[in-house]
Amino acid sequence: MKRWLNYLALALAAVLLSGCAAPAAVESATAAPEATAVAVSAEYHKITAEEAKARMDSGDTIIVLDVRTREEYDTGHIAGAVLLPNETILDTQPDVLPDLDAEILVYCRSGNRSAQAANKLVAMGYTNVYDFGGIIDWPYEVVTD
Repeated sequence: MKRWLNYLALALAAVLLSGCAAPAAVESATAAPEATAVAVSAEYHKITAEEAKARMDSGDTIIVLDVRTREEYDTGHIAGAVLLPNETILDTQPDVLPDLDAEILVYCRSGNRSAQAANKLVAMGYTNVYDFGGIIDWPYEVVTD
């Protein structure tokens, strides 16, 4: 008899607990599409130096953005690159990047500042940002003009 009461108590607890969880699961399933839409955020794309070079050679209008310091830029940079040091990218749209939809390829020395800059640009509303890391991994020509 005691064993039977234990089984009954266990079954009753299981029914009560599953009944409590059901409404939350229904709410969660109902709210999921809205939550997913809100959770989706803009982000930059990570690409290789080879992919960046192919985009540069494509003939399309592309901004190559060097986010190193002026001193680093002067020692050698990718031809045609626009200098915008990472520490100067704040919360307002930089004058050198007037088009929020422009394709922007970002690089620095090793890849750390380019990732930071890419995140900041996306947070400002830029929609087509690609980080290809550091110039130390750039196997192509650089200039010192």
